[in-house]
Order: sequence, then structure tokens, then C-alpha cells
Amino acid sequence: MAILVFVESAEGKIKKTSLEAVAYAHAMGGPVTAIALGAVEKSELENLGKYGAQKVLHAADEKLNQGIIQAYASVLAKAMEDENADILVLANSTLGTPVSARVAAKIGASLASNVAELPATAGGFVVKRSIYTGKAFAFVELKNQKKVLGIKKNAAEANEVGSPISVTPYAVQLADADFSTSITSSEKATGEVLLPEANIVVSGGRGMKGPEHWGMLEELAKTLHAATGCSKPVSDMGWRPHHEHVGQTGVKVAPQLYIAIGISGAIQHLAGVNSSKCIVVINKDGEAPFFKAADYGIVGDAFDVLPKLTEAIKASK
Repeated sequence: MAILVFVESAEGKIKKTSLEAVAYAHAMGGPVTAIALGAVEKSELENLGKYGAQKVLHAADEKLNQGIIQAYASVLAKAMEDENADILVLANSTLGTPVSARVAAKIGASLASNVAELPATAGGFVVKRSIYTGKAFAFVELKNQKKVLGIKKNAAEANEVGSPISVTPYAVQLADADFSTSITSSEKATGEVLLPEANIVVSGGRGMKGPEHWGMLEELAKTLHAATGCSKPVSDMGWRPHHEHVGQTGVKVAPQLYIAIGISGAIQHLAGVNSSKCIVVINKDGEAPFFKAADYGIVGDAFDVLPKLTEAIKASK
């Protein structure tokens, strides 16, 4: 059961979710080959061996730098053939999700997205999928020989199990048809820690009363090395940029810790955060719906709680 893992990168660095994908494939037990496309730092690729990759391929053609979905799918389908891989593993993401669908269509593979756990293989090949924005799970049997698994964040821990390995260049032949679409421009989210990659997220709602008060929330986030987020009304009012909007129609996050400050907890917001390992709610309204979904709650005014919480965390360090 040979496994190919597609690893994504940003600014030459391998994304944490892709390290989790390599670790997931390693835990499945088959020989694991990782493949990266476009410009990636050599040391980053070598370090994939630490997470369970036994072979690393690098298709460095500069045409692959932009992340054109059709081109990526063609390269991955060919790599699966060349490596005799039966399974492709990749992280669910804005790039990985459409790429996985195209690869599955190209090679006639069974496809499962939002995979939350290792497959059960005792009586077939059954995966547990997160559905209905994390409110339920479905168990799906994949019957085709070829399989594509899109894993959700935190489906596996990116633990080091090996050591760095050498990188093998992977030559590709790219057809003009793979570039029938092009990316004319892109607007990247900014910040020290980006939401999709964050282990900790500090998020604010209308209870912050205005953009001029966001400094105390940002100070807490900086102290925790966390990303900042917000509710939809906050981004709609222009208090915070839209790329910080967390929720069903915004960014869906699955951090180890999600801190919600002054957010009531509407169902649309909960749909974007309910995969978080631990949720802490700070709200002066003790009846706020968010408390029902929280692991821990603080009933109090954010303007009193936040400075004290930040100072306590600083003191503990």
C-alpha cells in the first residue's frame, strides 16, 4: 500500500497541515513518498523525513509556483503512476480540496474529504469523515483500488519519527491545457500567525465595542503567539479585515485553543470553530449561547478580564 502525500508550501515553507498529512500517511503503515510543487526551500523538504516520509520528490518547475489546480492535479496523477501509489493523502485546504477532486476524477479513485481519523482496514477501507460543518460524522467505505484522502486539521499529530532525508528532483511535462486558467492577482492575509495554520486563535466580536479597542485583544494574541479572528458582524462593519472572519461563511479553524471574546455564539460562528480542541469564552452576558459550546467560560467584562489575563500569562512565562 504505497502512499503519496502532496505537501503544500507558502513562501518556501512547508505548511503545518501538510506535516500532519505526512504523519498521517506514516501512521497508515505503507511506504510514504512526499511530493512538493514549485519553489520550496531544500531544508524544508529534507525535514519531511522527520515526519515519516521515506522519499521526497520536488517538481521545481517555476510554472508550478502559482498553484494552478489543473496543473497540480496532472502532476500528482502522474506521480501516483510513477510511484505505483494506491493512495494520495493531502490536507483539506483552499488548494488541496479542489486538487483532490480533480486527481480523483483523473485516475478514477474513491475520494473522501474532511477525514478525521486513520482508516479502518480490517474489513475493507472505511474512513471517518466530519460532516455538517463538524456537527456529525459519517463512516464511508472506499471501494476503488485508488483512493484520495483529504484530511482535516488535527487528524494526526505532526510528531517527529525519523531524520532528514535527501530530495529527489521530479521532472514534469506540463501541457498548455493545464494552464487554460491563470491567477491574475491574489491578496494574502497578513499577520505574524495566519488563521488556517494557527494552534491558538484569539477572536473578538461586537462586545469589543469598536476597532479602537482591539489593541488589548491583539496584545493577548501576541502574548500567546496566536492568530487573531473576529465574528462576521465585526468584519461586515469594517472593524477588522474580512480575512479574519471566522465562521461558516468565513474561515473554518481547528486550533488547539480558541478564545472567543465578546462573541454571542451564533450558530454560523460555531460552525466555523466547533473542531477546536478547547474553547474558552469571555462574555459579560452569562446567558450567551457560546457558553453552551465552551470548555471553559469567564463571565465578565472583556475590558476588565483581558488586561488581567494577559498580565497573568506574561507573569507565568
